Amino acid sequence: MNSLIRSAARCLRSGPSVYVPGRADGRVWSAPARFLCSAADLQKDLGEMVKKDKVVVFMKGTPAQPMCGFSNAVVQILRMHGVDDYAAYNVLEDQDLRQGVKDFSNWPTIPQVYFNGEFVGGCDILLQMHQNGDLVEELKKLGIQSALLDAEKESK
Repeated sequence: MNSLIRSAARCLRSGPSVYVPGRADGRVWSAPARFLCSAADLQKDLGEMVKKDKVVVFMKGTPAQPMCGFSNAVVQILRMHGVDDYAAYNVLEDQDLRQGVKDFSNWPTIPQVYFNGEFVGGCDILLQMHQNGDLVEELKKLGIQSALLDAEKESK
């Protein structure tokens, strides 16, 4: 019985924290995102994680403190569009998550952005979508009104 408990304890480990802004008081809360035992479990968990929120970002650091320029750019682009309510997973806290999300999406870099469970791309793709107006349209499909549209209306 003790060996079963010890092996279960080795198998279970807390994953990275998920950061979800949007509380009424403006604070961000975090909670353990998962417990994993195998690569198959990780892929299943990732499938559930990307579907849990309309917008999900796997990044280095947190929205409040990005730890790389590309992750910061994604946060800033989303912020310009008024998207503050999204789940962000810090891949620096968990090497398995960092590699697992790359395998899951078949995309070699971080950050990674998902809309309604669908992989959108990384920083370069999100920047391109922002520049050509596609991001406004994709956000509209999610039921999110881009703040840039509001700013455009006010300037007229």
